[in-house]
Amino acid sequence: MIPLCLVTGFLGSGKTTLLQRIAQRESRRLVFLINEFGAADVDGRLLQSDVGRLIALPGGSIFCACLVTEFIAALHSIHQRFHTPETPLDGVVIEASGIANPRVIGRMLRETQLDRIYQVAAIAAVVDPLTFPVLVQTLPNITAQVECSNWVLINKTDLADADAVAQTETVVRRIAPQARILRTVHCEADLDLFSASSGRALDGDYAEGPDPNFAKVWVRVKREVDINRLLAALRGLRGLYRAKGFVRSGSGMHHVDITSNSVISHPCTIEGPADLVIIARGADADAARDLAAHIKEGKFDLTPQ
Repeated sequence: MIPLCLVTGFLGSGKTTLLQRIAQRESRRLVFLINEFGAADVDGRLLQSDVGRLIALPGGSIFCACLVTEFIAALHSIHQRFHTPETPLDGVVIEASGIANPRVIGRMLRETQLDRIYQVAAIAAVVDPLTFPVLVQTLPNITAQVECSNWVLINKTDLADADAVAQTETVVRRIAPQARILRTVHCEADLDLFSASSGRALDGDYAEGPDPNFAKVWVRVKREVDINRLLAALRGLRGLYRAKGFVRSGSGMHHVDITSNSVISHPCTIEGPADLVIIARGADADAARDLAAHIKEGKFDLTPQ
């Protein structure tokens, strides 16, 4: 049996950072499967330099009817391509999209008979104490992510005050008394992801389609932009959950990562198209689409068209 470790957590909590930590430390032979809610593969491009064996599935949730067929095919492909008697796999790390309900993986493995090949070894959830106490009251899948977990990383403790961290830990302990809770900065933690079976009964219903709580917009930024003006516009977007991707400025390519409480932008050496993904509340979809249209029209270009 090939052990699976599922990494969950809401948009911007730090899942990709955790995967980078795992990739840099692990000497075992692993495959990473990255699922992105947005249409562009941002996290996969970031991880490519750290991870030799990586499969990206952007464009929805692997536990939604819209993408589950591709997810099943990817798991079959991983087994066929990477797991041989001579060079067996030590495990597969799956980064689920930030809105996923991880309970579905148990049902999916059973129904497809992939449970003859794979076994869920552990589930790790990453939570942001600056947003978790509110999100857990409004988005059911956030509760499911924590409830199923063996480990819960309360991340970004350097950005949150002690009361917010303590409140988050109290809520996590109530939801998942079985979980080991770790307070982390940049997901710095020592986890043995494949040490034992998760021991959790996992069963849930596939989402039938896109979640109306979320609006996602993808835009290809074809020209160099005034990055400070663009960041200010993204940060001020009503209902923003996450904006991430790559844009070019006068100094080259930049990686952009914005949540409701942080703005990160730094030069990078990532090659390829400048893709930007915006995820906002469903009720604010028009505002997100308007901003994407303004980007396409060149309103943030260094040299106006």
